[in-house]
This record gives sequence, C-alpha cells and structure tokens, in this order.
Amino acid sequence: MSNPGTPTFDQLRIFLAVVDTGSFAAAGRRLNRAVSVISYGIANLETQLGLVLFEREGTRKPKLTVAGRAVLAEARAVSQGIDGLRAKVKGLLDGLEAEIDLAVDVMMPAERLGRVLRAFAAEFPTVSLKLHVEALGAVTAMVLDRQAVIGLSGPLAAGVEGVECVAAGSVLMVPVAAPDHPLGRMPRIPPGAGRDYVQLVLSDRSRFTEGRDFAVMSPRTWRLADLGSKHALLREGIGWGNMPLPLIEADLVAGTLVRLHMPDHLGGTYRFAGVWRRDVPPGPAASWLLDQLVALGANDVEEEGIGDI
Repeated sequence: MSNPGTPTFDQLRIFLAVVDTGSFAAAGRRLNRAVSVISYGIANLETQLGLVLFEREGTRKPKLTVAGRAVLAEARAVSQGIDGLRAKVKGLLDGLEAEIDLAVDVMMPAERLGRVLRAFAAEFPTVSLKLHVEALGAVTAMVLDRQAVIGLSGPLAAGVEGVECVAAGSVLMVPVAAPDHPLGRMPRIPPGAGRDYVQLVLSDRSRFTEGRDFAVMSPRTWRLADLGSKHALLREGIGWGNMPLPLIEADLVAGTLVRLHMPDHLGGTYRFAGVWRRDVPPGPAASWLLDQLVALGANDVEEEGIGDI
C-alpha cells in the first residue's frame, strides 16, 4: 500500500482557490499567478496525494472527484489553522496576550458576562480565555496570587494592598425563601423573625473572608461555597437567604421563591470592582475586557433605601 506525500501549503491554497472560484483561470487571477502555474500546482498536489482531485474531461469547469470532495474539508481545516496561527503570531508581535485568566464574582449577572464575552470572542479571536467563577474574597485572592490577570470582584477588593480597583456596577441582593417556608407564609414578618430559622450563607476559603460574615442575621446557618447549590436549597424550603435579584427574578414570577419583606433586613447593594495587580497592568485584550465590564456596570440602577452589603 502506497503512502501519500506531504503537500505544501501553497499547493493547498491553489486547490482551494480553484474550488472557490470555479476555474483555473479565476484561481490564477485571485492568486496573481499564470494559469500554467495553477495547473502545475494542482498536478503536483495530485501526484503528492496519489489522487485525482478534479475531473477535467467533458466539462469546461473543473469538477471535484469523490476523492477531491473528501480532501476538501481537510484542506480547509489546514488553511484555517495556518490563518489562525499567523493571526496569533501577529498579535503576539503587536503585544497582544495569547491567553487571559479572568476571575469573576459569582454574583455577576450571567447575561451581562455572556454579552461581554461574546463581544470579546469577536474582537480578539486569537486570544484564549480561562474563566474562573469564584465567591467573595476568592476573586481578589486569585489576582494577588497571579492566578488571574484581572478580576471582577465583590466589595472585598477595596483596600487590599497591591491591588488596583475601579468601580464596575452593583447588583441588588434580596432575602428570599420558598413559598412554603414559614417566613414565606407570613403575611407580615415581625422584626427579628429571620433569626429563628436557618439562613443559607455563601462562603469561600480565601484569606480575605476568614472570620468574617456578611449580611448574616441568624445564629443558625448552613454555609455553602456554591451559589447554585444555595439557590436549589432555597427552592427546597430548607432555609432563607440573600440572592442576587437577576438570578431569582424568574423564580419570583413563577412563585418558586418569594421575596421576604423583613423590616430589619431589606437586602443590600453588592458592589463590583474591576481589579488587577498594581505591578502587573493588564494588556490590550484584558484592558478591553475590563473596560467593557466597567462600562456596563455604570448603567446599574440602585434601589432607594437599600444600603451596601
């Protein structure tokens, strides 16, 4: 059994040009080559592969053979890979990052993050992204520990030595429970009632939250490191807790959760900040990403009478 040779990238370019333009002459015009050069390139490619790629007899335009159609997809993949390689190298030569590690607070509305990352993928197609979703102080810890070049942190980033911060909007945190939870069934919640029931509390293991609680009222707590698990347990009626309003709006409409109007705990404004190490300023792509998150955050509207968490 014979083994095929290795075609050159130029031969593949000629092959794709003939397929895309429909003729050897048109391919020559696209590549600024003589028709004889195009014909010679295709002949050499067929020799290398040991296959006939075009039917030339009985037709004015070259028509792909069965083998030619099979080769076409692979040729396009190689061409796209080379184009991607050249674009990435050009970006590196121009100072563009090859990869970005982004840490984002779990409270960040998913719709906003998705919109920014979709635009980022279109703007910087050669830059790879690693997304880390963390809670509370873990975002700032990742930036300080160089595990992320930029972060979208909660309020814990303020005042951390070595970290620069820029305001990036906020989200409203509201107390909720399942409709069959005792607090959810109360038509009027008296002051202090939240202390009588289990409060589900989000926590993390970073050094910035050690020994600290945020908006915790009840002495009876279940502590979770995952916001999705907290959401699920709230819907099961296991306890009450604070949740970002955008995440549970659908639950409030469907009635799977109810907002608790607690006179001594109305909720709170959870503020975001874009963060980076002072000694490692973000590059072009990371700066663009941070600017987009900050710009969208500037449109956040805060609810009157609600203080900060």
